[in-house]
Amino acid sequence: QVQLVESGGGLVQAGGSLRLSCVGVGRTSSMYTMGWFRQHPGKEREPVAVMSRSGGSTYYADSVKDRFTISRDNAKNTVYLQMSRLKPEDTAIYYCKANYYLDEFRTAWGQGTQVTVSS
Repeated sequence: QVQLVESGGGLVQAGGSLRLSCVGVGRTSSMYTMGWFRQHPGKEREPVAVMSRSGGSTYYADSVKDRFTISRDNAKNTVYLQMSRLKPEDTAIYYCKANYYLDEFRTAWGQGTQVTVSS
């Protein structure tokens, strides 16, 4: 199994920056795609940024392009989300997700970290 532990959320003023981290624990060698999702109150969870294992393929939601950057360090089993020029509408719970293969294709989610952007 793979477990994910997130850190780095908090309160920041609009225009500020935060960096989220997510470290995988367990059968991490089986992880491939990793990414970040977020959930606004009363809304469905939505993808923010996703990266392939090699880092050669990335996806960004239109709303965060040119402001957020995803990166990963496979040696540390960690994925990061650098968030800049934050806006109040970025306020949400951010979740880390990892896809991995262990006898079958599986998905792991982190516990979520709150990001609050004040205006």
